[in-house]
Amino acid sequence: MTSSPLTAPAAAPVAIGDQLVGAGQPVYVIGEIGINHNGDVEIAKQLIDVAADAGANAVKFQKRTPEICTPAAQRDQIRSTPWGEMTYLDYRYRVELDRGAYEKIAQHAADRGLHWFASPWDVPSVDFLEDLGVVTHKVASASVTDLELLRALEATGKPIILSTGMSTLEQIDTAVETLGTSRLVLMHATSTYPLPPEEANLRTIATLAERYGVPVGYSGHERGLQISVAAVALGAVTVERHITLDRTMWGSDQASSLEPTGLSHLVRDIRIIEKAMGDGVKRIFPGELAPLSRLRRVDA
Repeated sequence: MTSSPLTAPAAAPVAIGDQLVGAGQPVYVIGEIGINHNGDVEIAKQLIDVAADAGANAVKFQKRTPEICTPAAQRDQIRSTPWGEMTYLDYRYRVELDRGAYEKIAQHAADRGLHWFASPWDVPSVDFLEDLGVVTHKVASASVTDLELLRALEATGKPIILSTGMSTLEQIDTAVETLGTSRLVLMHATSTYPLPPEEANLRTIATLAERYGVPVGYSGHERGLQISVAAVALGAVTVERHITLDRTMWGSDQASSLEPTGLSHLVRDIRIIEKAMGDGVKRIFPGELAPLSRLRRVDA
């Protein structure tokens, strides 16, 4: 009998810092802070606390060099922000954290027992993060086709986590060829914010695992917990979700983020699912012995 097409085949785990990410390992839970800190290192530290208190393994940020990453046509557009009206380029600078802030973030994450890393959106940001000693790099879905960035990431020798939203298999093929597979973790994702269930397409977890032979996780943008928990049941070895102190806070990612209680419940449910999956060997469990003696009338 063939294996179920709904579960991903096993691939060799990838070492991220002091943890292995892959089949047979605890699910690596990432709290995606992104830019939900709104440029405030104290909010960032509070979000690190949220992730640690929930039992997550890591927190992730986004790092940009605004003059490189801001499209020329948008730079001078006026944007209303909590800090008043300003150009989009000025806004991008306003929500970026500087080196001093990231040093505080690195220390606070270490103090709370968490890995921290970021999605660099340009080559100078790769150098910035490397200088801070991150354990891994995350490629945002928007950067799948940025081969200059991917080559810079591959040259670091660090493990790479690659999100695959808004990308075709052919584009992912090229990205995987550029990055190599020896230190690669893929993330199934759909880049709709918030994600409707009909676009989750969780069976793609198995598709990616079979095609590339690497560990595959899930990066979710949905409201609620069900889809992320189902992803674990379908073989996702890591789960990433945006986190916030309050979904009503200002910012484009806040509404599709998990608040502290939501993240705690997600980690709780993931750990239950891990235990419930078992090893696939059919046998009689100790808890069945009493019902067996009481209820079975005919022995084999």
